[in-house]
Parts: sequence; C-alpha cells; structure tokens
Amino acid sequence: MNSSNKFLPICKKDLMQKNIKQLDFIIITGDAYVDHPSFGTAIISRVLESQGYLVGIISQPDWQNVSSFKILGKPKYAFLVNSGNIDSMVNHYTTSKKKRHKDLYSPGGESGHRPDRAVIVYSNKIREAYKDVPIIIGGIESSLRRFCHYDYWDDKIRRSILLDSKADLLIYGMGEKTIVQVADLLKYGMPFSNITNVKGTVYLTKDISNINDFIKVPSYEECVKDKKAYGESFKLQYYEQDAVRGKTLVQKHGDRYIVQNPPQIPLTTEEMDEVYSLPYARTYHPIYQTKGGIPAIQEVKFSITSHRGCFGSCSFCALTFHQGRVIQNRSQQSIIDEAKILTEMEDFKGYIHDIGGPTANFRHRACKVQEKVGTCKDRQCMFPKPCKNLIVDHKEYLDLLRKVRKLPNVKKVFIRSGIRFDYLILDKNQSFFEELCKYHISGQLKVAPEHISDKVLKLMGKPTKDVYEKFAKRYLTINKKINKKQFLVPYLMSSHPGCELKHSIELAEYIKKMGYTPEQVQDFYPTPGSLSTVMYYTEFNPLTMQQIYVPKKQKEKNMQRALLQFTIPDNYKLVKEALEKNDRLDLIGNSPKCLIKNTANYHKNTKKSFSKKKLNKK
Repeated sequence: MNSSNKFLPICKKDLMQKNIKQLDFIIITGDAYVDHPSFGTAIISRVLESQGYLVGIISQPDWQNVSSFKILGKPKYAFLVNSGNIDSMVNHYTTSKKKRHKDLYSPGGESGHRPDRAVIVYSNKIREAYKDVPIIIGGIESSLRRFCHYDYWDDKIRRSILLDSKADLLIYGMGEKTIVQVADLLKYGMPFSNITNVKGTVYLTKDISNINDFIKVPSYEECVKDKKAYGESFKLQYYEQDAVRGKTLVQKHGDRYIVQNPPQIPLTTEEMDEVYSLPYARTYHPIYQTKGGIPAIQEVKFSITSHRGCFGSCSFCALTFHQGRVIQNRSQQSIIDEAKILTEMEDFKGYIHDIGGPTANFRHRACKVQEKVGTCKDRQCMFPKPCKNLIVDHKEYLDLLRKVRKLPNVKKVFIRSGIRFDYLILDKNQSFFEELCKYHISGQLKVAPEHISDKVLKLMGKPTKDVYEKFAKRYLTINKKINKKQFLVPYLMSSHPGCELKHSIELAEYIKKMGYTPEQVQDFYPTPGSLSTVMYYTEFNPLTMQQIYVPKKQKEKNMQRALLQFTIPDNYKLVKEALEKNDRLDLIGNSPKCLIKNTANYHKNTKKSFSKKKLNKK
C-alpha cells in the first residue's frame, strides 16, 4: 500500500483514488503537512474525519498564485485557515526583528514557504479564487489576534484579524468541539450569518441589539488613540476567558462589532482520549522525503501530550487566551496506549522524550471550586502566593510515569515540557521529586525562574527568588541522596517590562555566584495575547494601572542580554558600557566578585582562551 494513503487528500490524484467528488472542508495551513497530534491541522482534520466529514489539506500554498488554492477544488462547506503551529510573524522574525534563517515546520527547515501574516494573506487569496465560499480562521495566529491588538512588528494597534482576513468566522482556543458544532450546523443548512451562538467563536456584525448580557470593551478607535483604553480593553478580555462564568465580549470597529462568544466548554477526559486515539500517521507526508523531512517532528515524534491548559498564568505567556487556565487531561490508559504505539515504531530507540503539557506537573485542575464556578476572575492560583484551595498532589502523575517506565522496550521516560518548581516544592510528599531526579532527567533539569529581582518577578507573575533557591537546595539534596551528579539549568529572560539595567546587573551577579553561564537566554518577545505585551506597549500594568519602566531601545536590550552572558568575549564592550552607565565600576576588575576584567588585553586574551576551550570541548 502506498504510504501516502495513510494521509488525507492533498491533490486531485488523491481525490480520484479515494473516489471523492467534492470535499466538505479544505484546510489551508502555513505548516508543511504533518499528521501528528502535536500539530493543530492534524487534530482538526482527523476530528472532522471521525465525524464523517471529507477533509483535504493544502499546506504551504504559493500565496502569489491563486491556482495553488484551487488544487482540491471548491469545498462544500468552508475553507479552514491557519498559519501553522506558530504565529507566522514569530516564526519569521527574532525579537530584534531580524529575519530567521530556518523554519522548522517547513521542508528541510527552509525558510520562505509561508508569507508574513499568513492567515490574512491566505484568506484574501481564497476570496480571489472563490468569492462565495465561507472562510473560517483559527489556530494560534487567529486566536490571539481576535480583538484589536498591539502588533510589535508594525509597532501599532491593529484591527481584529477577522476584519483584515475578511473571514466569515473565527474559532479561538483549541477548537475540536467548536469546529464540529459549526460543521454540524452547516450540514443541517444553517447559513453562516446565523451562526452566532457557538461557544469559542468570534463573528462580525452591524447589529448587537439581539445580544443579551454582554460586556462592551473599548473600541478599536479608542484603543488606537488612548493607551489607557487599550489597557482597559485587555483587562476586560483577560477577566472573561472562562467557559463557566465568562460573558460575551463586544468590541466596535468602525460601524461594525467584533463579538466574542464565551470560551468553549473544556474537553472531558473521555473526549480528550478520543481526540488522541484517532488514526494519525504520526509523521510528515512522504512528499517531503527528498528534502529531508520536516525538522519539527523530531522533538515531538516520541513525546506524548498528557493534558492541556495551565493555571500558572505567567504574564509573558498567552496560554490564558488560547488553551485557558483549566486543565484538560487524558486518562492513564489513553496515554499508556499511545506509549505502546511509540514502542512499536521502527525508529523507536527506547526513549520517550516527554509526557506532559504546557506545564508537565499540572496534570489536574487547580481546585475543586473550578469545576462548579470556573476560574477566579481577579485571583490567580499560584501568584503572588499559592491559593489556599490549590490541590498539590503528584501521586497520579507519578503512578502514570511508573506504568509507562515498565512497558516493554522502554528504556527511559524523560520530562521535557517543563516543571513548575514552585508547585513541586509545595508537595510534602517528596516521592515525585526523588523519582524525577532518579529516572526522568539525564544529567540536568531545566526550570524557568526567569529572573531573581523580586520587582521584575512580580510583573512576570513568577515566584520570588527565595522560592527558587529553596527548590535548588532541595534538588541538590535529593541528588546527593540518590548519589547522582546532576545540574540545574535555569531559563532566564532579559528586557521584560519593569526590568532596568540595574536589575540585569543584579541577575548577572547572581549568575556569577552560581558559577554557571547560561548558553541561551531569552529576550522578552512582545507577542499578541499576553499581559506582558500590553505592559510593553502601554508602559503600565493594565490590571493595577501601575506605571512601569520598559526597555525599548535595541541598545539597552542588547546590554541586558549581554549581562546575562558576561563571560562571552563578544559581549565585553556591552557589559562594560552597562556597568559604567550604572556606576558599577566595582564589578570591573580582578576581584572574585567582578564580572569582567579591566585590562586592555582582556578582550584579545579571553577570545583566545574561549577559542581554546571550544576546541577542547569538541
């Protein structure tokens, strides 16, 4: 049997082989076609297929050629459009707005296979090809741009993507339940103009007189003129992203209104199990074989998604607006069944790379209260202190890991999707922590304290420095107990709103004491949908109205980043300039506490030394 038969149709030849005269839905995506449950296109297409709908995929069409959008003909119900697993602008540009050279979601990792603002470009091209076919947009790019939003790349407030794409409907969030509900309404003959009550959707209208119990947020025009109006708009959105208590939101754009229905009801465990049990090919389409495949599959091919959602609510993360704060999980049996499938694959080497979600050790809802009344409107589960109702328990997750470890042909199960260390140390039972160190990491554990200045951490929505230090101390104690020499690798962020040069110097001093220079640091990236992005644009916290210093000039961003990697010779000039600017000459010299030496030959000598170290390492 041809291996391409395991996939959904991508060309007219496939339609003929499957005896399909017309597809119900055609998905246009900015990613290459990978039929794996870590890819949104794969999930939505397989869910629709499981409900009896005929679905085809057009991946990475030539957006300058309208014929690329006609290769599967005209769908019966609608085109479904997404930019891929990542926002196309984030995919294309670094935080300094420089073009990326690689695209891990494209054949051979080549760049240039999708346009900037892919959802808008694709949708407008579909309109050129078929004027009368409905368009539904979704995925991360649409989901996080559903209201007017600050756009870092244009450095301005842009309209809702629903207007710029000229689509008929926007589905936000993960979308499985929503797309089936919409598909069924279309199947039974409901016109698009009447699909206005489906949870998890956004639509455009000129008349809101028939909408009951809604919250009107500041208009697009108000947000463009006034940063306070934009902050208020975001705050109102932020507080209503809950499926139980969330209300309909309305935002005016000119003479029309963007209407967001409340979030979709979270999937039950049974529904999640069904989604992940569908017949995925679990790899990329064979058409990409000659170019070496799709690099993004390597990280997820032997990983398992155990749950969705995150109640951590970090300010710089947009998960609250996409997956939500309520955990949706799969059953142990569903996960074990998937693990068995992995062990039977030809190239399985005995290693399961991950069993987790946005945060690996958030396997269940934060508390019992959420089941009845939803998430708290103006309170968080973990910040500034853990809520008294928070359920802290790793027993079920540990039990799951033990079962998967015992499967035939499984040598090791890693946890790579991130551990919330502040949640972990709340657990009085240390069994999970001990077994994490003993069985589920290999030489190092990566965690994300992000910073050590409590002022910056507060704006990030992260725990204070002393919490991280308590965790680090316990980590070392456990590794000593089990006789393992393993390291702690902290993820750190520079230039977050509220972070001044003095805070980055403070962090650099802490790094010096650790005796460890991070290989990678992350510059804060203002992407749509996050609280931190609103702080970046407005220079205040929209939830408290507190004014905030925001590093925006590229020179200062470069200095902050350099301070976090002060041992790298190429960073010497920037580090020295930053220290001089802040009157921290005490950190330039030969004493043990100094970050850099004050010598004319330092840069030259260190560069030689650094090169030798690199050669020795190789």
